[in-house]
Amino acid sequence: MCEAEMDDTNQNGLLPLIGIVTVLFNSEDVLPGFFASLSKQEGVRYKLYVIDNSPKDAGTEMSRQFAIQYGIDATIKYNNANVGVAKGNNQGIELAQADGCDLILLANNDTEFAATTIRQLQDALTIDGESAATPKIMYYDAPDKLWYAGGHINAWLMRTPQYGIGDQDLGQFDNQRYVNYAPTCFMMFDAKVFEKIGLMDEQYFVYYDDTDFVWRMNQCGISIRYVPSVRVLHKVSSSTGGAESAFSLYYGNRNRVYFIRKNLKGIQKAVALAYMLITRVPRLFSLRPSMASRAWRGTIEGFRLPLTVV
Repeated sequence: MCEAEMDDTNQNGLLPLIGIVTVLFNSEDVLPGFFASLSKQEGVRYKLYVIDNSPKDAGTEMSRQFAIQYGIDATIKYNNANVGVAKGNNQGIELAQADGCDLILLANNDTEFAATTIRQLQDALTIDGESAATPKIMYYDAPDKLWYAGGHINAWLMRTPQYGIGDQDLGQFDNQRYVNYAPTCFMMFDAKVFEKIGLMDEQYFVYYDDTDFVWRMNQCGISIRYVPSVRVLHKVSSSTGGAESAFSLYYGNRNRVYFIRKNLKGIQKAVALAYMLITRVPRLFSLRPSMASRAWRGTIEGFRLPLTVV
């Protein structure tokens, strides 16, 4: 779906209204830093949309108290179930659209950032005319170490290499450029992108939902501007247990297979599936049996999932 014309102008003469969407899952430990960062933002007009997927409403209540404390205009929705990151983001995006937001920022709540961060991303869209912008992202525990400094989708291997990951930031990735991959843990969009592309594919639940969305952006000719002067600190995988958790292994394998089946065709699809199986299956033998079982189940489920059209 590639409809709707893009228009980056704001007709009312005010600062654009930014809808900031964040999805919670047992996020109580990271919320203080996230809200403190939001409270310091300068030169922006925003509304916060908190979608809570946690089994208990502690994060909802904490968010409500922080919103009052900092004077943040916030809409908070408690789902009373884990409906997934993709659906949570969609709920927030739809609320932002209903409120007439001009720009939408998808932001993990395990991030912290400086007072000019959101304004600089806003400027990339409203002044430079971009449709989407992403910052340089650093490890929170090692703020001089890169986590994301650009990236691309290698469809033949179905990998999404992030430039500089784990390297010390020496300015080697300080040139603004367009990238065809960025995680949506902190990305700002012109709201019309969602009219043109549609919403997140909720079949993913978590992981690869952002890759799928960015892939669809690429297919429709919408570019992402990497803005290295903007830095965000990321407490990586704080809500899912890390890259080697049973949860992450299951959904990572499942959704990689699903993405390939959904988006790739012909020999490229065959090569991507073969590469995944050749590289992943031997690795299962190095895992604990319980972990290997979850990873294998995820792989099988990826072949069984019905394909959706967003």
